[in-house]
Amino acid sequence: MLRKLLKHEFRATGRIMLPMYLVLLATAVGSNLSGRWMIGSRFSAVSILGVLIVTAFGFAIFGVLLMSFVLMIQRFYKNLLQDEGYLMFTLPVSVHQHIWSKLIVSAVWFITTVLAVIGASLIVAYQGGFLREMLDFLRYFFQGLQKLKITEALNGTVYLVELFILVFLAMAAFSLQFYAALAAGHSQPNHKMLWSVGCFFGFQAVLQFSGTMLLIGLTRLDLFRYLKFDWDPTPAVAIHVGLLMSIGCVVIYGAIFYAVTTFFLKRHLNLE
Repeated sequence: MLRKLLKHEFRATGRIMLPMYLVLLATAVGSNLSGRWMIGSRFSAVSILGVLIVTAFGFAIFGVLLMSFVLMIQRFYKNLLQDEGYLMFTLPVSVHQHIWSKLIVSAVWFITTVLAVIGASLIVAYQGGFLREMLDFLRYFFQGLQKLKITEALNGTVYLVELFILVFLAMAAFSLQFYAALAAGHSQPNHKMLWSVGCFFGFQAVLQFSGTMLLIGLTRLDLFRYLKFDWDPTPAVAIHVGLLMSIGCVVIYGAIFYAVTTFFLKRHLNLE
């Protein structure tokens, strides 16, 4: 059923995000042409038009970033907390599958949006020799890969996997902050959105206070002294440890909000 939920979510959100990406692409191409041929023209009308096209590209970047964020909240709110929730919770699907379908789709759109913005920025920066320089860079890059030792190539592959996992989990944890606040706020009979906003800031304050108190407590107990040991890792091992520690912190952070979200959706949800 998770596969069917994902298909439904991608179809519902793709109708909005894909046209946004097309607008971003069109304004990026227009900005490139404007920068080369229109801005600075001796015809003031042409120059003004070029500036407007570049401005439109800036708004397109802002719009696609904002829309990916709004969709992340809107799909969870509309699909599970409003009238649609009556239907969704009658399906033979667990609360966990509902949440994961939203998390996976949101994370995919976040990552795709960042890649789209980077690609659009490269289009705007494109000049006559840009493509040739990119091809030269890729040729040297792949030549360098061929010279790597097996251990170096393996480490590089693992870095990419760890980085992808970290980014995906970070996007999921980011979304869960809002899901937890919405689920908690909608457990109340009235003023649900106001309660949700209050819950969001309340959760953040509690977590920051708890984290600060934990660090202070560990420092006063001098527990860090017992964690010290002689270890001089290689740069490769140090990078792996850093990435794995970051993944662990994100998992703990996200798990807290995941537990809050599932708790309120299962036991205290008060649909509109």
